[in-house]
Amino acid sequence: MGRDEIKWYVIHTYSGYEQRVKTNLEQRTKSMDAQDKICQVVIPTENVIEIKDGQRKTVAKKVFPGYILVEMELTDESWNVVRNTPGVTGFVGAGTNPVPLDENEIEAIFEQMKTETPRVKVGFTTGDSVRVVDGPFYDFIGIVDQINEAKGKVRLLVSFFGRETPMELDFLQVERL
Repeated sequence: MGRDEIKWYVIHTYSGYEQRVKTNLEQRTKSMDAQDKICQVVIPTENVIEIKDGQRKTVAKKVFPGYILVEMELTDESWNVVRNTPGVTGFVGAGTNPVPLDENEIEAIFEQMKTETPRVKVGFTTGDSVRVVDGPFYDFIGIVDQINEAKGKVRLLVSFFGRETPMELDFLQVERL
């Protein structure tokens, strides 16, 4: 088996069953003696900071819910092992042909997974009403005007003395009403 025959493929699963499918597929690969064809099964995740009950928590969030990655050599045998795993709804590709990810795509996914700094999960969108939960403007209500994900900042329009005043805050300083 040449190394160039082994590629990464995307498999569609029932949403919420990614971990179960990964476990089932790894067990089937062993029991059906297909380790030479199916190398790795990966659920892409990234660390995200969420705020629950006023507490910051870092959690691993699935980057592509309902999808897992499989590094494999595509043969009739390996296709059947994957395709007949409970919870797998199919390969991602054109028609019935699975299409492998190219190197740039897979590198970008793995780069996103190993980012050291957790991303802050934004629980609001432009136009939402939010409450300030931290800082000197605690308990003020504002409307989300702009979201800057790269900087982790949100611009609110807050009413001061009957005037709309823009205010820039950190994502973690506001929560959706």
